[in-house]
Amino acid sequence: MTETEGPAHKKDMSRRRVVLAGGAVIVAAGIGAGAVASASADEDTAGAKKSGGGQGEECYRLTSETTEGPYYIDADKIRKDITEDKEGIPLTLRLKVIDSDTCKPVAHAAVDIWHCDALGIYSGYEAMSSGGPGGPGGPGDGGTPPTDAPTGPPPSGGPGGGHSEPTDDERYLRGTQLTDKHGYVEFKTIFPGWYQGRCVHIHTKVHVGGKMTDAGYEGGHTCHTGQFFFAESAVLDSAKIEPYSTSTTTRTALTEDTIYDRSGVTGGLLKLSYRKRHMARGVIGSITMGVDPDETHDGTDL
Repeated sequence: MTETEGPAHKKDMSRRRVVLAGGAVIVAAGIGAGAVASASADEDTAGAKKSGGGQGEECYRLTSETTEGPYYIDADKIRKDITEDKEGIPLTLRLKVIDSDTCKPVAHAAVDIWHCDALGIYSGYEAMSSGGPGGPGGPGDGGTPPTDAPTGPPPSGGPGGGHSEPTDDERYLRGTQLTDKHGYVEFKTIFPGWYQGRCVHIHTKVHVGGKMTDAGYEGGHTCHTGQFFFAESAVLDSAKIEPYSTSTTTRTALTEDTIYDRSGVTGGLLKLSYRKRHMARGVIGSITMGVDPDETHDGTDL
């Protein structure tokens, strides 16, 4: 359960397809005229084919698998709103999960997301992540914040580095939900900040074959481990707003990141909508994830 940063995780998956619902997943509610639609230049062309599956739909390759990272905590917070009063730009994250072979929605899949706060801190790992109390780069430390990967040899000794055990009981900006019959799920969170060595991103996992219990989602297997990314223009807009503007951490641009594979939507690049002059009021992000429910991708073998 680790994250070793590098291009080795990229695989040829051109035979797979995923439906992108022509931007229909993004609605105008709360955005209105003059909104900014933010995406990369290659987002709408990378691996695109006509599917014939539905009006206005296009097909793309299987969504890229990435490493899990050292800060994953198994799903135990079943909830839509994961902010826990953390300060930052409100972000509504609208996700759709489909079967990459049939292009049909995957219902009742458990979708995990987790990410750092506006200043690069991960819940559960405040002492280890960027700016955390007592950790490198924290107040008065004067040191250098860490990258995604733990320093030193991988704790597990296995492929892809090691997983770090939580250092505290905080669980903000983490949550799990089940997709509806159309494959959709929506989270309320904040726009992530950044920390040394990585561009702005959100981690995700998709689990299938399990069931809901009093303890959370249990059983089944993980069929997708990935990350969502943000257009550079949107990140620059966020950097003008507090508390993001108070960060002194060197930022890694999207084009410099070693995890993002530059394939647009198939690589996890979100479609974003917001009012450019009023970004602080909120952002809507959406994406369709194409997964193979029969495969296992837990992010520790990349």
